Amino acid sequence: MRARVRDGAGGGRRPPARPARGATGLAALALLLAAGVLSGCYAPQLMLLKSGLDSLRAVVDTMTVRDSVAYRALADTRREVAEQRDILLSTRATAGSTTQDLFEQMSRLEGKLDEVMGRFTQIAQRVAAPATPPAGPDPNQLYDQAAQDLTQGRYPLALQGFREYVQRFPGAELADNAQYGVGECLFAQSAFDSAAVEYAKVEAVWPQGDKVPAALYKLALSQEKTGQTTQARRTLEDLVKRFPLSGEAQLGRERLGKAKHH
Repeated sequence: MRARVRDGAGGGRRPPARPARGATGLAALALLLAAGVLSGCYAPQLMLLKSGLDSLRAVVDTMTVRDSVAYRALADTRREVAEQRDILLSTRATAGSTTQDLFEQMSRLEGKLDEVMGRFTQIAQRVAAPATPPAGPDPNQLYDQAAQDLTQGRYPLALQGFREYVQRFPGAELADNAQYGVGECLFAQSAFDSAAVEYAKVEAVWPQGDKVPAALYKLALSQEKTGQTTQARRTLEDLVKRFPLSGEAQLGRERLGKAKHH
């Protein structure tokens, strides 16, 4: 479908624009309708007009509006549809309800053109607007949400949140807590091998962090779960020796005492 172009002459009146292909056929069919009404035999012409409407609707449904030329073609088509609607109105009184149905179809087609043109305008506005970089997540909100997901048993979501926190904010105050949270999510899902790996990272990456005692204790539990009893005992002994005043050290002593009695 071609867009209309202006005459190159300066002050002259531009010649009639060449209508789009679908609209040209529609205009011809409308003229046939008018002639048929005068002769009293308009039913075949109405069927042809309906067929033309269906063809034009198919064109509108499949057209892709990607540049300004296509947009101008849409605008021209909309005007031509409005002209054909006026022709239908002129035959409405004579042709009865059948023409009314076609008129309603034309109105729906016109509304569809308005929708397409509206979307095209929105796309053009977005392209013209200056690009702004997306804002990153707030670290506190990210951590709090992951902690809440963990507490409420949404382990996959919590795991994703804690890992994102560690990746984005490795130097933050709560980074070691987030790494410990990764281990907690895996431990809660009985992935003890993977949990042991994540707990061990707490001490390896943040040796001065306050979650090291808790991570060592849960590392020992994970080792026990996977049958590494000797390694688990060594981990508990290391915990008690390095952090004797911690609550985890007390738990470790109790666990070591029970192991001796067995």
